[in-house]
Amino acid sequence: MKQYQDLLRNILDNGVRHEDRTGVGTISTFGYQTRFDLAKGFPIVTTKRVPFRWVAEELFWFLSGDTNEKNLRDRGVDIWKEWADEEHTSRFGRDEGDLGPIYGYLWRSFGGNYPERDGFDQIAWLLKEIDRNPNSRRLIVSGWNPEQAGQVDLPPCHTFWHMKVEDEKVLHCQLYQRSADAFLGVPFNISSYALLTHLIAHVCGLEPGEFIHSFGDLHIYLNHLEQVEELLSREPLELPSLEIIDAENLRGLDGLLSMNYKNLNLIGYSSHKKIAAPVAV
Repeated sequence: MKQYQDLLRNILDNGVRHEDRTGVGTISTFGYQTRFDLAKGFPIVTTKRVPFRWVAEELFWFLSGDTNEKNLRDRGVDIWKEWADEEHTSRFGRDEGDLGPIYGYLWRSFGGNYPERDGFDQIAWLLKEIDRNPNSRRLIVSGWNPEQAGQVDLPPCHTFWHMKVEDEKVLHCQLYQRSADAFLGVPFNISSYALLTHLIAHVCGLEPGEFIHSFGDLHIYLNHLEQVEELLSREPLELPSLEIIDAENLRGLDGLLSMNYKNLNLIGYSSHKKIAAPVAV
């Protein structure tokens, strides 16, 4: 994961000091891109420990369309807890745990009248379109609805993703992320969208190609600088590979939605130890 080390160094070398909504302050750059060839290993940061199960559980939660944080926490993943307490949800007239129209809702019911699931199912449409029109340049899933962005405490940071089928056999994915916490969030985002590319490629009978990660505001919080320096002092290790278990029985939309962590095997993941850092809320 030299790409991740380079990303952090670019912010430190070229970033500008900014105030931000959290009050912590950042060093940020605007506009940056990294590329990962998924045939060369699964892109997961090795210079600190990334909990792959958490990455996978969050992604499956998104794909299900669920927006209740309690259901994710029941899987042992608490990365959304800061935005799910009563103080945050009551601002929008919602119960504790109800995060509102975030990723899962936007992916599975875009334009709907939340909490009703009466919108457009972008995931179902995407899989059908890949099958019937693989040369399409419109294989896009949007996580940004301007009408609903103000109805949640944390509007989507990874705002839309675009897929391309090459030679009717390889699937590429490009993510545009409007805002990115380089130390805490980006390692999750890289592995999450690499996993998403693997999953969709598999259920569509394709091979995973490249994951391209394009950023808007890419930043390091000022209270993460020591942690970043520690991480940069470490040498990246060899990347693992990803195996999908019970693969032949997992095809199409039903296959994608029936997947869970037991269907994944991250082979050979080795990393340096965890580096703790506070979350800016």
